[in-house]
Amino acid sequence: MPAMASNTISVCVAFLLIFVLLSQNTHSKSTHDQHDPFKFIQHLEGCHKGQNVSGLQELKKYLTKFGYLNYDHSKHANDEEFDDILESAIKSYQKSYHLKVTGTLDTPTGKQMMMPRCGVPDVVNGTPKGSKKHNHKHKSIHGVAHYEFFFPGPRRWSKTHLTYRFSSSVNQVPGTQNVRSICAQAFQRWAQVTSFTFEEVPATSAADITIGFHRGNHGDGPGNAFDGPRGTLAHANPPRGGNFHYDADERWSSNPGPNEVDLESVAVHEIGHLLGLNHNPDLPDAIMYPNFDHGIIKRDLHRDDIDGIRALYGLQ
Repeated sequence: MPAMASNTISVCVAFLLIFVLLSQNTHSKSTHDQHDPFKFIQHLEGCHKGQNVSGLQELKKYLTKFGYLNYDHSKHANDEEFDDILESAIKSYQKSYHLKVTGTLDTPTGKQMMMPRCGVPDVVNGTPKGSKKHNHKHKSIHGVAHYEFFFPGPRRWSKTHLTYRFSSSVNQVPGTQNVRSICAQAFQRWAQVTSFTFEEVPATSAADITIGFHRGNHGDGPGNAFDGPRGTLAHANPPRGGNFHYDADERWSSNPGPNEVDLESVAVHEIGHLLGLNHNPDLPDAIMYPNFDHGIIKRDLHRDDIDGIRALYGLQ
C-alpha cells in the first residue's frame, strides 16, 4: 500500500475515533441532564383525594422516604389511590414548607417536591420539623434550651474532638479532586461557632466520621439508596452514626456552573446532621434547609444554624 494511502487511512481512523468519543461524551452529558428521579411529580400535579392515578405509588414512596407518610401494613401503600392518608401527608408537607395547605398536589407543592435535596427525612419518629413559628427556643430540656430542629433525643456527641476519614466505593468522581480541603473548610465553619475540633486521619484508621462517594444501593439500606443525577444529593447520620455520603452520580464542583452542585455547600449541611441538627424547612437561607439549587453557593452558617448548634450543646 502506498505511504500516502496509508497515512490517509490513519487520519480517517483517528477522526472516526475522536468522533465516537465526542458522541459518547455528548450522550453521557445529555443523559445526565435529562435524568431526574423526582420528575414523575410534575405529571401528578393537580391530583386530589378520591382519584386513582398512575404514579401515585411513587409519590407515596417519596413522602414515606422523607418522613411524611406511614401506611404501616395498609394495602394502600402500594396502590395508585389518593386516599385520606395521602391527603394528610401532603398537608403535613405543605405545613412544613409554609405552602398553602390544600391537601392536593398543586403546582407550588409539586415544584417544591421536585427540588434536589438531602436524603435525610424531614420528619423523624413522627416529629414534624416545620410546624412552628420562628421562635426556636423554648423552655430548658435536660439543661439545654430546646431547639425545634434537633433529632429526637436529642442526639449529641459526648466529646468535642472528632476525627474523620475518607473512604469511597466509587473512585475518581469528576469535580471532586479537592474534596479533602473543601471538607476541611466546611468543618471549620462549624468549629468557629462551637467547641468542636476536627482532624483528618488516614483512610485505614478508625474515625468518628467517614466521608465518601457512593452510587445506588451502597449498604445503607434500600430506602437510602442513591438515585442518580439530581433527586437526592447526599445524606448523613446524626450522632453518633458518623457516615456522610455524597451521591457519586451528581455533577460536583468547587465552583459550580448552572448544572453543577457545590461540594462545600452540601458538606456544611451534612456536617450539621453529623453534629445533631435536623432539617429546618422554615428558612431557605439556613444551611439546614433540606433543598439545594444547582449552581448556587450557600456555605455560610445562618444565625439560625448557629443558635441551633449552640443550643444543642449548651453553649452560651
